Amino acid sequence: MSIETNPIAVAITGASGSAYALRLIESLLQAGEPLYLMVSQAAQVVLRMESGLELPSQPAEIQRILCERFNATAEQLQVFGRQQWMAPVASGSNPPRAMVVCPCTVGALSAIACGASNDLMERAADVVLKERRKLILVVRETPFSEIHLENMLKLSRMGAVIMPANPGFYHNPQRVEDIVDFMVSRILDQLGVENRLSPRWGE
Repeated sequence: MSIETNPIAVAITGASGSAYALRLIESLLQAGEPLYLMVSQAAQVVLRMESGLELPSQPAEIQRILCERFNATAEQLQVFGRQQWMAPVASGSNPPRAMVVCPCTVGALSAIACGASNDLMERAADVVLKERRKLILVVRETPFSEIHLENMLKLSRMGAVIMPANPGFYHNPQRVEDIVDFMVSRILDQLGVENRLSPRWGE
């Protein structure tokens, strides 16, 4: 598999906004994109709170549940654990085509900004940056402190796309799902994945 056709990596951290992550995964799979997925322990708590989705601790079980949920195969959706260092995303010799951290806590933002690489998600983000692949951070926090803003500026200068979960309302959303789709549509645009999730400006 060439780097240009490598899967897209998605990481879910413990910020509020798990609906964005679930819709993003669904949309990418529907578009035929293979995915590498990482889910933090905090994200599992938030997924249960916000969506009622109970995910076990074992990556293989998470993969089975999500493949069933999204009608995907194990080849389309691969889930890796936080210490699974033999995963492809851990090395620049086999980087993902792009990576999205959605939603992204300010803690994850900080760890990525300083290159901590304490777990697979942080290492994968480090790999994407050093290999000059696209890293999209869907930050979900408000207000931002000076620390948060400095970390975002630092990462933006490294080439990361800082994309706070700030949906627009010019499309006159009628449901929460419309707001979620607006944000996910913008993420897909950044990834170069064609979509019609939300009306375009001027349409």
